[in-house]
Amino acid sequence: MEPVTNLPKHRVVIIGGGFGGLYAAQNLNRADIDVTLIDKRNFHLFQPLLYQVATGSLSPSDISAPLRSILSRQKNAKVLMEEAIDIDPETQHVKTNQGLIPYDSLIVATGVSHHYFGNDQWKDTAPGLKTVEDAIEMRRRIFMAFEAAEKETDPEKRRALLTFVVVGGGPTGVELAGAIAELANNTLKHDFRSIDTTEARILLIEGLDRVLPPYPAELSAKAAESLTKLGVTVLTKTKVTQIEGETLKIEYNDQCETISAKTILWAAGVKASGVGRVISERTGASLDRVGRVMVNSDLSVPNHPNVFIIGDLAHCADPEGKPYPGVAPVAMQEGKYVARLIQARLQGRSLSAFSYKDFGSLAVIGQNAAVANLGGIHLSGFIAWFIWIVAHIYFLIEFNNKLVVMIHWTWSYITRGRGARLITNTTSPPVETPIARSLQEEPLKV
Repeated sequence: MEPVTNLPKHRVVIIGGGFGGLYAAQNLNRADIDVTLIDKRNFHLFQPLLYQVATGSLSPSDISAPLRSILSRQKNAKVLMEEAIDIDPETQHVKTNQGLIPYDSLIVATGVSHHYFGNDQWKDTAPGLKTVEDAIEMRRRIFMAFEAAEKETDPEKRRALLTFVVVGGGPTGVELAGAIAELANNTLKHDFRSIDTTEARILLIEGLDRVLPPYPAELSAKAAESLTKLGVTVLTKTKVTQIEGETLKIEYNDQCETISAKTILWAAGVKASGVGRVISERTGASLDRVGRVMVNSDLSVPNHPNVFIIGDLAHCADPEGKPYPGVAPVAMQEGKYVARLIQARLQGRSLSAFSYKDFGSLAVIGQNAAVANLGGIHLSGFIAWFIWIVAHIYFLIEFNNKLVVMIHWTWSYITRGRGARLITNTTSPPVETPIARSLQEEPLKV
């Protein structure tokens, strides 16, 4: 009897080309496995630097790379630009907008979206920051506000145009507020003739008692101090109760206040992608309050050992019962772990439970200003800022991106300039100005 040859390879399907999905695919490089990576976008996005696109420091191409290019040398991997809309764990198929894809092991890494805590009507007025489109829209709103203020003669309307509100005092909110303050105080200082950009108001609103709540209190205080030096007004223990048009209502110390602001940016919360609900309906898995899938200690879905959830979509608890944070290093380590686990199982071996190795956390406030919590070592100022730069350059995916970002940052450091200050998406409603108002009342005759 002749030996059986050409047995089908184990098929691993990965949904999502973010940090978790991409690291899982790359760590299956040497395995005798067929890997299919599905993403509705054709590129990997380095989300931690999205705020720099939103504030004109970098262009989208500086922090993204085509998935096909990243995996081009990995012969056992293919990329499909499709959108996953359903899964069938019984027949082991992923349903996309273009057909069915079979799998033996499934890795879901679709991330999170903005969370408005039951106020989804706010999203058009106060955009969040998760995608390239979000960043470009933020950039348009920020720079259009300065352009409109240059032409506005009404002092109250000009004040509203030069008021920027960032809701949420986590790392994204802190970085956004600091970057806008640097724009107003340095980059744009000499670019306008009718306005003084240093008079811009930047408000950072946080519901808890300090910014950067996950960080040690000492570093939170340092961050707040650095923001204040940049001209940011930090409002803690403050809740946003209403956003409508160009006004928002806040509540603090049992007092209410209405703020007129043309630009309101959201950085207050996230919720899991809709794929989490699909996983729950198809597998019976439980979801936490923000829609993340409750997984086993090996990141698999209960009763479905070949379906894994990683990254921001996964609710995986540490030994103390607290879920791991939704940050890029967690997703990277989870992707690597699941890749190793699949290979181990095919060899008849098992692995111990997933355990996240926390090497620390970093948040930048502005040039020469950052905070770092590195395994109990607390740093702030220039040293923390330099470590932040090195870490972000290191984790950028492709060499070209690293080189471009290094050049941009070096030039910006020397000149305090931001070279990607483009206003695009002109299909959006125009900002009302005195000229526009007069033309509405009496059209120009030619």
